Amino acid sequence: MKIIPICLISLLCQVQVSRSQTDTSSLRIPLRFIDFMDMVSKHNLDYSAERYEVSKSEAAIEIAKVFPDPSLSVDVTQDREGDLKTAQGFISELGTTIELFGKRKARIDLAKSEHELSKALLSDFFRNLEAESAITFLEALKQKQLFAVKLSSYETMKRLSEADSIRLKLGSIMEIDATQSKLEAGSLLNELLQAEADLKSSYLQLSMITGTTSPDTLWVPDGSLTLNARSFILTDLINVARSKRADLVAALYNKEVANKALKLAHKERNIDLDLKLGIESNYPSIGNGPTANTFTAGVAIPLKFSNYYKGSVKMAQFQIAQSEELYKKADLQISIEITQAMQRYRSLCKQVESYDQGMLESAQNVRKGKIYSYNRGETSLLEVLNAQRTYNDVQQNYYETLFNRAVALVELEKAAGIWDISF
Repeated sequence: MKIIPICLISLLCQVQVSRSQTDTSSLRIPLRFIDFMDMVSKHNLDYSAERYEVSKSEAAIEIAKVFPDPSLSVDVTQDREGDLKTAQGFISELGTTIELFGKRKARIDLAKSEHELSKALLSDFFRNLEAESAITFLEALKQKQLFAVKLSSYETMKRLSEADSIRLKLGSIMEIDATQSKLEAGSLLNELLQAEADLKSSYLQLSMITGTTSPDTLWVPDGSLTLNARSFILTDLINVARSKRADLVAALYNKEVANKALKLAHKERNIDLDLKLGIESNYPSIGNGPTANTFTAGVAIPLKFSNYYKGSVKMAQFQIAQSEELYKKADLQISIEITQAMQRYRSLCKQVESYDQGMLESAQNVRKGKIYSYNRGETSLLEVLNAQRTYNDVQQNYYETLFNRAVALVELEKAAGIWDISF
């Protein structure tokens, strides 16, 4: 009678893992890395929103080109003596402001520099987005491999527990061993279900970053974490980064914007001229004389007492000094980032190499040997379980290391401002 609960546990495990493997609630579409990155560049919502900054800066150039609007005023006058209207008149005046000393050109130059800066910032945004997207793709590949490890471990333990159930009936093992193998299979099933949840979550992240989120569609990454180790020359990467990295280009344009802002601040301190043309027409009452027209013209020159305060010029000068420091920081950061990324990548390449030199194969052979010996009654179930767990840990650590090495390569190329990665 004690065998019945064990059989029920086995049946439940088979049903649940069958559901896990045959989940058809979502349409799964294979996605190559090159297609994935193309979708990111075209449909990522953050990137699409960021592109509007460039469009806004283009509009700012048009705004900078605008001339001051002229003004037209019309006044009506009326002369009265008691209840008698003696005369009436109309005064019309047209006025405009003439900007002198190149103010408009300085505004346009500043707007154009800000436009170039916005384009450089957009390029830097995409540089970071490329790396983030690649890591998201790698995360999905890793979860795919970890799920396969959990599935293989569960299926191995399930077969072992099924064999133990038969051996228990034959009286060749104790009931406690059969129960232990069933419990281990149940534990691995829970880990498998969690791995499946993590896998689906990583698939949904692919949909999110490509801007194609759909409740009934999952993108499945088509690629491999196994890459050939690559060699780089540190000084070459630093030199390439100093000429190509978008954030350094943006820092350079930021310096240009600061200088143009200072030039405009100086121009704004110069005077403008207000020109006025007017006509006054008087219409006396009947019998009181002819109509009279008076023409006027004038120039208004502002008295720039406000130039005593130089806050706008000082602010522009401080902005130049700040932009210089930010450029130096960006240049220094390039060297540090590339050096750190290079060291991490080389270290992880060595770690992967140690796994490839037989560690995985050794762990697998130990597991197979322990299972074989256990089936022959030559070793204990505990030794089998320890061997299985060691093999699982080695596999998981191997795929984690492959993932970390690929991420390190992404970070290295991101730091260097180059991009020739494919998985």
